[in-house]
Amino acid sequence: MTPAIKVLLADDQALLRSAFRVLVDSEPDMRVVGEAADGAQAVEAARAERPDVVLMDIRMPGTDGLTATRMISADPELADVRVVMLTTFEVDEYVVQSLRAGASGFLGKGAEPDELLNAIRIAAGGEALLSPAATKGLIATFLAQGGGGAGEGPGAAAYAERLAALTTREREVLVLVAGGLSNDEIAERLVVSPLTVKTHVNRAMAKLGARDRAQLVVIAYESGLVRPRVE
Repeated sequence: MTPAIKVLLADDQALLRSAFRVLVDSEPDMRVVGEAADGAQAVEAARAERPDVVLMDIRMPGTDGLTATRMISADPELADVRVVMLTTFEVDEYVVQSLRAGASGFLGKGAEPDELLNAIRIAAGGEALLSPAATKGLIATFLAQGGGGAGEGPGAAAYAERLAALTTREREVLVLVAGGLSNDEIAERLVVSPLTVKTHVNRAMAKLGARDRAQLVVIAYESGLVRPRVE
């Protein structure tokens, strides 16, 4: 029997944490192992409970979710802990910073219960949570910040050598990942198996020093490999 997914809830609103706990604990394949009212407590609980997934609110008093995510991502002993950021709006001013900090993805607080549960399962499975809407929001945020896509900034210079190490197919897959496509969708587009796509994604992550799929999207735009189009 597969062990239940261990979930840590980090949000300063007790009522919201209670609602999340009831929802998560109602599922046979997951359970809440702890709660935190701020980022400092979240980091402490992550070290004590070793959850598979942390649902982390970005805006919390004291140590915020962004700082807590950086601390969790920087701790080698918490390398297997995945963080899903919770935002009031799916397009959030801190979304890009969250992904740079090591979050595996983000989800709007207005998401449906099934979306939240699916996000936990996706993150626990080692994938990144980047819905089409979230990916569009991420691109919009880059555009609003004037970052990514130019291919001439510090991001491009920093990744030029690593991008050069990618094979043609790995670069092709990276572009499709940045477009918000899933492994199955990429496999269909390239007429290969999903397992082959996963192998290319993993190799690209290793060569680019990306923690997960979410960071691949950030790198694709910061490096200028993918240029967002304004509609």
